[in-house]
Formats: sequence, structure tokens, C-alpha cells
Amino acid sequence: MGHIAVERGLADATVEAYRSDLERYLTWLEQHGIRSLNQVRPQDVQAYAESLAEQGQSVASRRRHLASIHEFHRFALSRGAVSDDVSANIRAPKNASHLPDVLTIDEVATLLDVAAMGGSDDPVVLRDKALLEFLYATGARISEAVGVDFADIDVNDHLVKLTGKGSKQRLVPIGSYACEALERYQTVGRPVLASKAKQPELRAVFLNRRGKRLSRQSAWEAVRIAGERAHLATPLHPHTLRHSFATHLIQGGADVRTVQELLGHASVTTTQIYTHIAPETLIETYLTAHPRAR
Repeated sequence: MGHIAVERGLADATVEAYRSDLERYLTWLEQHGIRSLNQVRPQDVQAYAESLAEQGQSVASRRRHLASIHEFHRFALSRGAVSDDVSANIRAPKNASHLPDVLTIDEVATLLDVAAMGGSDDPVVLRDKALLEFLYATGARISEAVGVDFADIDVNDHLVKLTGKGSKQRLVPIGSYACEALERYQTVGRPVLASKAKQPELRAVFLNRRGKRLSRQSAWEAVRIAGERAHLATPLHPHTLRHSFATHLIQGGADVRTVQELLGHASVTTTQIYTHIAPETLIETYLTAHPRAR
């Protein structure tokens, strides 16, 4: 694990996922009488991959499992522990083609209005309102949002520095609505939350009820509850706001490369899923542009 954590600079959550995957893989090998890496054959790796599918693992989960196994066998080969990478030709399952959950602009407006709870000064309400505004304004991953420090935000220039996967950093603009929500939370709500801790938290922007840095799980719960209060048709999770951020930018005229940079995607292929066009837009364009549509 030290190899992928240090040499590849992967996030702690990714390292932990790799660890869990490999423990499961090695247990499976042992259960099938394979106690040495030199005994593993390509068909064993393939059989393990197929067993994950039989257990009902999602395509995304199976792809991650196989990525862990590929990394493990490549590492063993590089260290001379084995003479061949038996996983090299085992292909990951293709991602199912599906569109991400996306809110309409009106739904986002409703969500953010409801999150304010009628202008409440409750510190948790102010925090959650600021968090939701921040997620939609920046397209940040939930881990990036809870990891933000005050030193990362430049309110005057409306910029925030986000630290993404592999500790890669990027600058993202942040709109006036989010800045206003953050300023109100910082002035009115955060001091109350910070006072709950024995040792004041000076760096983190988003705090929990005990005055410590907000966790990913607590932030997810805050987003989920806000979605329920807004009675949205789409089940809300943190990535829904990230998906909506990207989709609304592209629908507003932003090019894919720009959105790729804002999202922190390593490949533009990942970003291209947001270039889907809503059915009603397709119909409107067809009726307007086709000479024999009517």
C-alpha cells in the first residue's frame, strides 16, 4: 500500500479501497488452494473477476477491484517476486452507458431556497446552505469540499483552490451567491460551531456540531436531508450537484475542455458524458431547424 500511497500519490480513501480489494482477492486465492503468487494463472484472475459479477457487484466496483489486482501484479513483477504479470490480459468490464442524475436549474434554485430555512440563523442551517451553494458553484467532489480551508478561498477574486484525486490541485471560480452564503456562515454560524471544540479549529471551513472538521459522511447526510426537504423527484447525493454543475455549464455554452479542467478530470472522455442533451431540447431544435418537421 505504501507504493500506491507514496509513489502514485493516491488519496487515502483510494488506498483503503485498494487494501480492501486485495485482501478479498488474496482470501479468494487461498480458498482455492493458491498460496503463492507464482501459482496464480490468468484463468484464476479471470475466475475471480467472474465471481464478483456472480455476487452482484456493480460494474464500477468490479472495475475498481480489477484495477487493484492489476496494480498488485505489476508491482510484484517490478520487484521480481514473479516472472510474469498474469493479470495483464484480463479486461475490466465496460461501464454501462447511463446518464448521471441531474437537477434542472429550477430544481437547484428550489433546493438552495429550502436549505436557507426561511433565513434561519441556526449555525447548522447556515453551514448546510453554504455547503450546498459551494458544491453547486464549484462542482467540487464532497471530499474536496470538506477538505477546504480558509486559506484556499479568495473571496475578493471569487476563486477557490480544490485538492482532488492524487492530491492534484486546481483553481475554480466561485460565484457571488456561494460567496455570500459562505460569508454569512463564517460570520454568524461557524463561530458557534467552533466554540463547541476544546481546541478551536482554525483552518477548516465546514465544521460539525462538535466544532471539528465536517466528515464526508456528515456532509452527504446534510445533502440528502436538504433534498428530502425540497421534495425533489431525483434522489439527491453530493455528486448530483457536481453533475448538475457540469451539465448546466455545457448547456450554457461552456466547452468540454473547460468543464474538464473545472471538474479536475484527468481525461476529457470522462467529461463528455455531460454533453448529453435533454429530450425537450432535442425536440425543440428539431422542430425549429428541420425543413419538414411540421
